[in-house]
Amino acid sequence: MSKDNVLFSIIGLLLGLIIGFIVTNSINQSGGGATRTPTAKTTAQSSELPPDHPAIPSNGVADQPQQMPPAAVTEAIQKARNEPDNFEAQMKAAELFYQIRRYDEAIEFLLHANQLRPDSYEAVVALGNTYFDAEKYKEAEQWYTAALIKNPDDINVRTDLGLTFLFREPPDLDRAIQEFRKSLQRDPRHEQTLQNLAVALTRKGDAKEAQATLAKLEEVNPSSPALPKLRSDLEKLGQSKPQPPATSKSKQ
Repeated sequence: MSKDNVLFSIIGLLLGLIIGFIVTNSINQSGGGATRTPTAKTTAQSSELPPDHPAIPSNGVADQPQQMPPAAVTEAIQKARNEPDNFEAQMKAAELFYQIRRYDEAIEFLLHANQLRPDSYEAVVALGNTYFDAEKYKEAEQWYTAALIKNPDDINVRTDLGLTFLFREPPDLDRAIQEFRKSLQRDPRHEQTLQNLAVALTRKGDAKEAQATLAKLEEVNPSSPALPKLRSDLEKLGQSKPQPPATSKSKQ
């Protein structure tokens, strides 16, 4: 099979996946208004969270596949392959693959884009997000760290860096807590960070600090959907700790 035939076969497969994904989403969303889901960064998909992690609150518009006509998708992929020095084309192709969760292909184009423009903050963060969603947390850590060198005040990226330590096996709870605290130094009311810090502190067994963080989250958003799970886990933590022996006044 010639190189051109292989390319067209790949493009055809990609088109089928994207079209199927769009149709499925259209069917699923036909009953109501627009849905909102976490962005890739602060979060990760709820299905990928640790078993004891509460659902992540909605805080961004879902990254839905753009309803591009098949010819436009074909053109976008071909353009990236045919113009390897075109930064925008590499980023566009990466986006298309990311939207259908073909993370390896997305990473390939993003790495190429990063080589073309090493100073592009967008490409560096996108690499962190894509590795994160591919559950390659050590690689995501490296790219988020690189992004924070460029912009240390990006709270979302800082929080996602903390999540890479919380989600990996085995987790590094101390480092996760450290990064979450750094985010809160910049914005003490950042809801997503408060939620993740409460999870990390609970998993570490620090009931006192977890309770204080939970109280702050309740103050920031009393209707947070994460609160019931966080309260339940904190209650279980308290029940699992050995109780001190009862004391009595000594006889005189």
